[in-house]
Amino acid sequence: MENLVVIDLGSNSVRMTISEIDGAGNHKTIEQVKRYVRLSENMGEERVLQPESIARTLTALGEFKKIYSQLDKPDIQAVATAAVRQASNQKQFLKLVKDKIGLSFNVISGATEARYDYLGVVNTLPVVNGLLVDTGGASSELILVQNQQMKQVVSIPLGSVTLSQSYLESDVIKADSLFAAMTFVNSVFNDVWWLREATNLPIIGLGGANRTLAKINRRKKNFLNFEDVHGYKLSAEDVYATLIQLLGLDLAGRKKVPGLSKDRADIIIGGLIPVTLLMRLLDSQQITFSNAGLRDGILFNRINEIKNGVE
Repeated sequence: MENLVVIDLGSNSVRMTISEIDGAGNHKTIEQVKRYVRLSENMGEERVLQPESIARTLTALGEFKKIYSQLDKPDIQAVATAAVRQASNQKQFLKLVKDKIGLSFNVISGATEARYDYLGVVNTLPVVNGLLVDTGGASSELILVQNQQMKQVVSIPLGSVTLSQSYLESDVIKADSLFAAMTFVNSVFNDVWWLREATNLPIIGLGGANRTLAKINRRKKNFLNFEDVHGYKLSAEDVYATLIQLLGLDLAGRKKVPGLSKDRADIIIGGLIPVTLLMRLLDSQQITFSNAGLRDGILFNRINEIKNGVE
């Protein structure tokens, strides 16, 4: 029995999933932990990870270490995404984590992140054709799936934290700020030459902001387990109505919205702009949500290795 520990250090949160995998590739999730660390906060144009963000991250990783240290010979796969990928002080940060926690992070490319997203989704949802949209804190990954195969992929440097900090007020969102943010995102999408191939295809939403969109609507419709969004579908009208609802609230009001974490209330509008604009741009009438993503993709990649006899 192998204990696989996957740690995903993102721009807004750090997450850990621990799975048991037997020799035949059967697996069971035994632990999932999440901490909001806002690693990309106030990086600025110089793309510098800030001391406060680093301190929060080290605290969270220390808590994770107390958990996985109790396992017998854990196989730890720790990956870092957009915030660390873009950071000008990346090397210093990684050395600090290694010295303080004993963890060695693999800083993966946007394309690798997208491939893991793809593996996580196609192994858990019946996706034949569609556009996968993973909106993170500092980047978003778009993956075009045709006949269950990953045909096109792009990682774009915009996410819930970076869009919010660059364009939007944390309290009441002004109309001109919203328009500037949406104009910027539209210009980025217009540079993705293959995106029109996804016209009318279903969209599959990943990442914290997109999953929050599902949670808000599941709470609104009184689902008992509102956080279980995997496979949940939402119409374009419901997506637009949710964004309109949130735009009508100040920060205090957004913090009271059922299904919306208080830790995400200041960046949720920035986080929903990409998927909302994509649905309009591609005339997509429905979005399906996935709880499975990067960490699950790493799990399924490891399962394939075990089945192929890779130690």
